[in-house]
Order: sequence, then C-alpha cells, then structure tokens
Amino acid sequence: MLQVGPKMQPRLLVLRTDLQQRRDRAVTEGWRGEIEGIDLTLRLLEEKIRQTTTVANSPVALGMPALRV
Repeated sequence: MLQVGPKMQPRLLVLRTDLQQRRDRAVTEGWRGEIEGIDLTLRLLEEKIRQTTTVANSPVALGMPALRV
C-alpha cells in the first residue's frame, strides 16, 4: 500500500475537492456507476488524509542511545 507523507496533505485536499466536484456532476447527469466509483475513491482518499494527519502528529521513536564504555 502506498505510504503518503505529511507534505502531501495539501495535494490530497485538492484531489478531494476535485472528486467532490466530479461527484456533483455525476449526480446531475445521473451517472450511477461513476458515482459509485467516485464514492469509493473518496473513502480511500479520506483514509490517506487521516494517515497523513496521524503521521504528522506522531512522535518519532529514536530509541535509547548506547552507552560508551
């Protein structure tokens, strides 16, 4: 599965806006199959957006330093 970094979040938000506009048009035109595909893509995109938020707010485990003798 593709791992998305926090720096990609603005681009993901742009993609979400575009998909929402496409969905609105599909609803207007009555394209049921297109609506289903866009809904699936939006759900997966929302998960990626949540992942970038989680990664951005998570502490990084650096481990314990080794003792020099």
